[in-house]
Amino acid sequence: MPLLVDSHNDIAWNMLAYGRDYTRSAVQTRQLEAGSKVVEVNEDCLIGWPEYQRGQVAVAFASLYAPPIRRVSHELDRRHAYRTSDEANRIYRQQLLTYRRLADSHPDKFLLISSRADLKLVLDHWLTPSEDGHPVGLVPSMEGADGIRSAAELEEWYEMGLRIIGLAWVGTRYSGGWKEPGPLSEEGRRLLSAMADYNFVLDLSHMDEPAMLEALDRYSGPIIATHGNCLSLLPNFPSNRQFSDRVLHGLIERDGVVGVVPFNGYLKTGWSVSTSRREEVPLSTLVDHIDHICQLAGDSLHAGIGSDFDGGFGLQSVPPEIDSIADLQKVGPLLAERGYMEGDIANILGGNWISRLQRDLP
Repeated sequence: MPLLVDSHNDIAWNMLAYGRDYTRSAVQTRQLEAGSKVVEVNEDCLIGWPEYQRGQVAVAFASLYAPPIRRVSHELDRRHAYRTSDEANRIYRQQLLTYRRLADSHPDKFLLISSRADLKLVLDHWLTPSEDGHPVGLVPSMEGADGIRSAAELEEWYEMGLRIIGLAWVGTRYSGGWKEPGPLSEEGRRLLSAMADYNFVLDLSHMDEPAMLEALDRYSGPIIATHGNCLSLLPNFPSNRQFSDRVLHGLIERDGVVGVVPFNGYLKTGWSVSTSRREEVPLSTLVDHIDHICQLAGDSLHAGIGSDFDGGFGLQSVPPEIDSIADLQKVGPLLAERGYMEGDIANILGGNWISRLQRDLP
């Protein structure tokens, strides 16, 4: 199996909000959480260190995520939501510290990546046989920039190891976002200008399309989209969450990578966990989105996987072929059935993200 890179996992949020322990298996977590409110809110767990090993998931982009209180209804989530940028800043710092503690306490299982040297250390380990498994490299990635109180804080965030910033989840003071449309604000434009000074990677995920298009024109640093799907394959999709072909062309022109999401609600318009059967959305539908990106690009160099696993959905809301993150490797044979060569498949499953990290990390 080729090495796999997953460009969006909500690990720290789950650890702090729900008490999940990702050193254990997803199966163990499900057993411990059976019948609990955690499953009611976030469904059954899909991630665990043993599953990372079985799926050869060598690197994961580990999110710094918090919702604004206006978008939270369940008490479990309200404890980790923010009202002000100061509160968002505190939560994001706590999550980044959580990743540091996870890596420090379990260096055999997790390592933080903030440089090409860190990435090489992780990849070399995975390329060396080991009966004890391999550490998963975690790349901190901020989802929604309200925790950055001003552009003056970017130097501190950079020194703390942050390398990827998305301006929006829902709308932020920097950018229109998911369910809260709007353009870049003047503050957002100033933040982008300052981000370029440090070569931060800009993640377009969750931004509203006018903001994405302006950012593609304005931002001089590297641009990616860690998790989202193709709007043209989702007719009448009810929100601004997916990427139009215009945005995808812009990302391809900027040599970006798009991580597709194996969430049924992002694969079939109108799908709902309360009304639909899992088998209605086969994993081949995800491959349709990968193939669409590759057809637009004319090559296999701009598609990847960004599972968004444990990010508000779980086992109940993914294609039936997926029991855990390990099963993302099943994408490979489906691509082969469509004529993709071994090198193309390796690119899509992990090579494209590795190439961008090798290019963009210091």
